[in-house]
Amino acid sequence: MPRQLTVLGIESSCDDTAAAIVRHTEGSEPEILAQVVVGQAELHKDFGGVVPEIAARAHAEKLDYCVADVMAAADLSFSELDAIAVTSGPGLIGGVISGVMCAKGIAAATGTPLIGVNHLAGHALTPRLTDSVPFPYLMLLVSGGHCQFLIVRGVDDFTRLGGTIDDAPGEAFDKIARLLALPQPGGPNVEQAALNGDPARFRFPRPLLDRAGCDMSFSGLKTAVLRARDSVVAAKGGLTKQDQADLSAGFQQSVTAVLNEKSRRALTVYLAENPPVPTFAVAGGVSANMDIRSALETVAAENNTRFLAPPLALCTDNAAMIAWAGLERFRAGHQDDMTLSARPRWPLDTASKSMLGSGKKGAKA
Repeated sequence: MPRQLTVLGIESSCDDTAAAIVRHTEGSEPEILAQVVVGQAELHKDFGGVVPEIAARAHAEKLDYCVADVMAAADLSFSELDAIAVTSGPGLIGGVISGVMCAKGIAAATGTPLIGVNHLAGHALTPRLTDSVPFPYLMLLVSGGHCQFLIVRGVDDFTRLGGTIDDAPGEAFDKIARLLALPQPGGPNVEQAALNGDPARFRFPRPLLDRAGCDMSFSGLKTAVLRARDSVVAAKGGLTKQDQADLSAGFQQSVTAVLNEKSRRALTVYLAENPPVPTFAVAGGVSANMDIRSALETVAAENNTRFLAPPLALCTDNAAMIAWAGLERFRAGHQDDMTLSARPRWPLDTASKSMLGSGKKGAKA
């Protein structure tokens, strides 16, 4: 295996079409040579959320252009790539298929090795791309579709300490935005509204804080906000901007409180293993929320643990994390062939009992 590896990453698991090229020479810092992200917010804004069929069609239309643009930006030819990494799950299946087929086509045409990457592993390994963090470290993966605490022990070695038993925080933010007639995407717009809100006006529940362990729940919190909104509408005939702000602030404070307490518990489990370089990292779209990020940083400091959060551009879905995860897997000896399939569900910790059920599609988490 060469000391220097250059990998093209392709990401299309939800509503961002992305391509990136990452290069790493052993003993030095990884380098993102180029990256392109094409969002779909305009396509979905009138529907209150991501429409899978629209997303899949947009991925199929944009993937080739994203790859061409990122190759041109890096001034590379396909012959200079060591591998092609692609998100092969979990995610909206139409988008995942689009990415996998694009990567297979390039691999078949150029003879370049193909690496399937778990989208969640991309997020979980991002601290190694940005800060060269040694294993093991504690990761809070908190995004639109997932929320779980993981001890990351290796490139393909993850131990889940707990996670959401229903809605993910990002999903809850999107639903709250719709309830409050705020624009999509919900996360940044609820956060923006909360800046002018009074979090003490509405006292929302902190689900599962009375239950031991690191599991979380956000569905009941969403219902509590709905009832509070309906009460205000019934009394006033509608919502003012201040009502929206106060409801957003109360909701965000509850989510932050839950993540804080569960992080303390996860840190207790992780630190009991006496890791040589104690590190608590957060990744995923919700980690871009500055209130949540600041609160988690405080929890880490209270436990004498290094805190890491990726740059905002690497919090949301991106292909640099997929290229890096693929590079790490390739260096460890992993490679896929043309039988690589798209997977709508793909837990990182396959040894633990499923939290969110199984069925024909397999365990979600």
